[in-house]
Amino acid sequence: MANKKKQTVYRTTAGETVYGVMAEFATPADLYHAAEKVRDAGYKAWDVYSPFPVHGMEEAMGLPHTKLPLLTGIVGLTGAGLGLLLQYFVTHLAYPMVVQGKPMFAWEPWTPVTFEIGVLFTAFCALLGMFAFNRLPMWYHPLMKKERFLRVSDDRFVICIESKDAKFDPQATRAMLESVGGKHIELVEE
Repeated sequence: MANKKKQTVYRTTAGETVYGVMAEFATPADLYHAAEKVRDAGYKAWDVYSPFPVHGMEEAMGLPHTKLPLLTGIVGLTGAGLGLLLQYFVTHLAYPMVVQGKPMFAWEPWTPVTFEIGVLFTAFCALLGMFAFNRLPMWYHPLMKKERFLRVSDDRFVICIESKDAKFDPQATRAMLESVGGKHIELVEE
């Protein structure tokens, strides 16, 4: 069994647990370049918040590609296969009946139902997978207590480095965010 590094719990002078350090950036370009520098500094537990998608941010953050398309493809094909098997069972085994002289396993009339069940499974998998991969619904997040963060859905660009990161140190993280152009840097409490 591998030994895990004991995570340091940081507390404010008031005794509250520290969630992380948050910094604002003026433009999407500043946010993008800061994300590259945070990634290059070796931080792993951090996120970027902006009012709109910033092109290329996944690469700037060093995020791996999502497994959701593969998952939805597998589930969609499984659903289509189950739809085909259901129709085979009903028309060949449960209630066999020759219709218009066609063979018992005539797949052509079953195509629309097979397709629709495949689409249904794919849609539900995509929706539920998106919720699961994004850890939604999230009823509480510590950043929501910060007044400046509440404008991120309007005109703010924010990076927050979490205290659970192995490289996190409140003063060193603050200094690093200042060096990459962060403004209004704040400690975020749980």
